[in-house]
Amino acid sequence: MPYDRLSDLPDSVKDNLPKHAREIYKEAYNSAWEEYKDPADRQGDASREETAHRVAWAAVKQKYKKENDRWVKKE
Repeated sequence: MPYDRLSDLPDSVKDNLPKHAREIYKEAYNSAWEEYKDPADRQGDASREETAHRVAWAAVKQKYKKENDRWVKKE
């Protein structure tokens, strides 16, 4: 299910990512949720939710990296 607010995100996201990264995650997740609603568009037997989370994390990792147990913006 899509996320309406940053506070709705899973704890693993809310507790670890800075605000901007959470915004990226939310937007990417919601976009992927719509894009991959058809099971034929997903890889293997991944669920719609699993696919959306994977896409969201990939979007975050384009702009942020984990450094010393913290997510920091890439330079």
